[in-house]
Amino acid sequence: MELDELKGLIELLKETDITELQIEKNGIKIKIKREKLLSSIEISKPVVVQEKPPAETLEETQRLITVTSPIVGTFYRASSPEAEPFVEAGAKVKNGQVLCIIEAMKLMNEIESEVEGVVVRILVENGQSVEYGEPLFLIEPV
Repeated sequence: MELDELKGLIELLKETDITELQIEKNGIKIKIKREKLLSSIEISKPVVVQEKPPAETLEETQRLITVTSPIVGTFYRASSPEAEPFVEAGAKVKNGQVLCIIEAMKLMNEIESEVEGVVVRILVENGQSVEYGEPLFLIEPV
């Protein structure tokens, strides 16, 4: 088997999902094998076990509005590192008021409040990656 033929076979393996190739030609056996890298990497968040909340706490959380991330990206509480955060816990917000920015693919997306109320809790840290549907804020409507 010629060197050019071997190079061609190696290139063929690179371009396909085949991980092993065995050929016999003129009494010569050639086996080419490549390790397949993981096509995706899973990162799991630590599991936090919480005790069952008391009935009044459960009742309180049921009336709160959860603002979730509409996209995957990076959560920012302010328009720049030097700027004041858009909102703090305990702040009153109006319908349409900017709560945060989520950067996705170098685009800054303003996330606005859909209700008038008070920010009870900010659930993510500045600069943290967020996923679609991840809770960002708890707001108590007024």
